[in-house]
Amino acid sequence: MEETEETYMLQIQDTLVSLDLLERHFLCDLDKCLGQCCIEGDAGAPVTEEECRKIEEILPEIMDDLTPAAQAEIRENGVAYVDEEGDLVTSLVNGGQCVFTTFGAGGMCHCAIEKAWREGRVDFMKPVSCHLYPVRVKEYPTFTAVNYHRWNICKCAEVLGRKQGLRAYEFLKGPLTRRFGKEWYDELAATAEEYFKQYGAD
Repeated sequence: MEETEETYMLQIQDTLVSLDLLERHFLCDLDKCLGQCCIEGDAGAPVTEEECRKIEEILPEIMDDLTPAAQAEIRENGVAYVDEEGDLVTSLVNGGQCVFTTFGAGGMCHCAIEKAWREGRVDFMKPVSCHLYPVRVKEYPTFTAVNYHRWNICKCAEVLGRKQGLRAYEFLKGPLTRRFGKEWYDELAATAEEYFKQYGAD
């Protein structure tokens, strides 16, 4: 186990994983947060060039689900831009919500891409970075950092996760496997099991 300035990290293959991923409980509570992660923050969701091409390919299928302002932003500036840190991220409406945000009853935010995927209209679920949230992945020359992002919006998810006895790494099994593969996730799960045997679980 290696220590950084802010948190302990576990080495899983060529990644360093925040211990928060094991220790924190997490289960999205959309009834309370209303999907605010789609509209809060200072930049869009990280995307790869390949994901941008896929989004552009399915754009005709989802365009009518977007707000007029989002449609105008995409027509003028495209589906993504390079942010201040040099990362490619989804475009925003007036520097706020992601252009792919749709709104349901009670102001509930939904991802238009995922909505279309669930309805069988497209074959792309959503960007991996969105699927992984609250995990954020950062690539370095010799390793990949897998960090747990803490913020107040997701506090209700931590409360619900604790109530249901679900750890963040368990909640994120699908997206973590999608990003890193089954062998990687199995190693993470086995490491978590050994960790809790040694240190106990709260």
